[in-house]
Amino acid sequence: MHESRNDSVGFVTFSSTQPVNLPRISYKRARFPALVSNQRNVSRKPVVCTVQSVPSIYSTTDVRISKTSEWKALEEHAKNVILKTHLRDLVTDAKRSEKLWAEFDGCILDYSRQRVIPETMKLLFALAKRAQLEEKKEAMFRGDKINVTEDRSVLHTALRAPKGTQLYIDGMNVVDEVWQILEKIRTFSERVRNGQHVGVTGRPIKNFIAIGIGGSYLGPEFLHEALRTEKVASAAAGDRVLRFLSNVDPVDVKRATDKLNPEETLAIVVSKTFTTRETSINAKTIKDWLIYHLGDSAETIKKHMVACSTNLDKVVKFGIAPENMFPFWDWVGGRYSVCSAVGALPISLQYGFDVFERFLQGAHSMDAHFRYAPLEGNLPVLLGLLGVWNMSFLNYNARAIHPYSEALLRFPAHIQQLDMESNGKHVNIFGEAVDYPVGEIDFGEPGTNGQHSFFQLLHMGQVVPCDFIGFIESQNPVCEEGEPVSNHDELMANFFAQPDALAFGKTAEEVRQEGKSEWLTPHMVFTGNRPSSCLLMPVLDAYVTGQLLALYEHRTAVQGFLWEINSFDQFGVELGKVLANKVRKQLNESRYFNKEISGFNHSTTKLLNRYLEGSVGCAFEHVFHYEDE
Repeated sequence: MHESRNDSVGFVTFSSTQPVNLPRISYKRARFPALVSNQRNVSRKPVVCTVQSVPSIYSTTDVRISKTSEWKALEEHAKNVILKTHLRDLVTDAKRSEKLWAEFDGCILDYSRQRVIPETMKLLFALAKRAQLEEKKEAMFRGDKINVTEDRSVLHTALRAPKGTQLYIDGMNVVDEVWQILEKIRTFSERVRNGQHVGVTGRPIKNFIAIGIGGSYLGPEFLHEALRTEKVASAAAGDRVLRFLSNVDPVDVKRATDKLNPEETLAIVVSKTFTTRETSINAKTIKDWLIYHLGDSAETIKKHMVACSTNLDKVVKFGIAPENMFPFWDWVGGRYSVCSAVGALPISLQYGFDVFERFLQGAHSMDAHFRYAPLEGNLPVLLGLLGVWNMSFLNYNARAIHPYSEALLRFPAHIQQLDMESNGKHVNIFGEAVDYPVGEIDFGEPGTNGQHSFFQLLHMGQVVPCDFIGFIESQNPVCEEGEPVSNHDELMANFFAQPDALAFGKTAEEVRQEGKSEWLTPHMVFTGNRPSSCLLMPVLDAYVTGQLLALYEHRTAVQGFLWEINSFDQFGVELGKVLANKVRKQLNESRYFNKEISGFNHSTTKLLNRYLEGSVGCAFEHVFHYEDE
């Protein structure tokens, strides 16, 4: 199935325009051939978006979602049916399990170990229709400004749309703009990789340090780790080195630069506004490191520093040549930005643009599936509905992600930010307090490492719904003589066993049959009835990595759409930054001008006084005084 996918139909073209007789696509069809074949002959009229205080899609919502009959029906269903059943009984029902299965383009979702029955799913689909899920996701793809608090469109899907797609926002085809930047990245990365762009001493560039934080770091790092051991990407990387510098902790600078030759190193500063404190300080530190070794000249910075940003003035003021800036747009949220220049530049430099483009194709495949497939077989919709069910109706407030591939070791961290920054809200889109649980706590580790870490709690402590992600083939197959199975089979044996162990558990009677004493028996009982989903995919290459990313991005959006919250702003990260500015000013005045600490509570004052007893470990040639601002 995986090998049959070919590049000639790798993209499905969609737009914000209104197609005539757009065919409904069955989720069982892997490549949407009908849509592709009809695409050239469809007449379109550009859509002009209008801005409102609340998107028009919400203007018809006269009853909050938790007050609807559909929501109440799910509450009753949970109380009277599901909470009275056990998964060990549900999973043994073959007919039920057949219905709780969906497949698209090589991706298989088995959610038969969730605490649902077909009737549950019917009720969830009814809730989705009441919440106008279809209309909301179409508004997102169309470019409506559904991020109402920031008056922005939400168009990360446009970042992976194929060249030639029509998506007009304020009279401009944004996909054309995206591809202008992608082509610029293709050209620049090829010049660096083939030795046309060299360092200031003439040596070829083969080391890259991507400087960013949050979405400017987690997404690209997850993608880099996923590709490091993939055979095509690994061969393309050769002896090149890509590292990430995110933490303002100087230890991170040491790790990022350790054993790198500055003559062969290119720094990529990733910051939308070019004002993020951590990134600014790290960029200055790397700039000084380059100047110290290579000389203080404009040519040093021109040859060894580039930027991904929207703020040309700040980039040029920093010293980076304007032609070395690769922009993106305000409709790209940080945690959704890996498909923009934020991910395209470092990944293309390390692995080549062709590998990154294949990643975009995989993401676009899932985008088209999410947009057009019926709800009943729509993978992101199903995952999103199950998330709402577990959080808001079964009161499970956490969720664990277990990728059974070491190459996805940073995927849980990326999804943690993606989901918790998106749906960690306390008011709905109307500014009213939500009266139901939203926003799970996400965490995870690759299998089988997680099994020897926190699975004790998953099996015997509080209930945490789990996502198990496995692959039919390994990136790096190995067989050992004398072992009954390959290394990958050994890994996947755990992938198949753990969901059943969580679902079935072990009864006291089963423990006694093993010959355990009555005293020990309660300690050996596993209650089971712990829900999970299994996602089985072909092999972790660039295409599948793109599918996986888009699948989880859209899952997050689905949950936000049903909860009637804005998944696309993140004001919660701001307050700590404001208070840090106050502390920074106090540290400056106390360290260098002997001013007493004032304006803080007793606990913080006491901690600051103790902290100031230590040494900074360095000295400034010119001490900055805040009164000089």
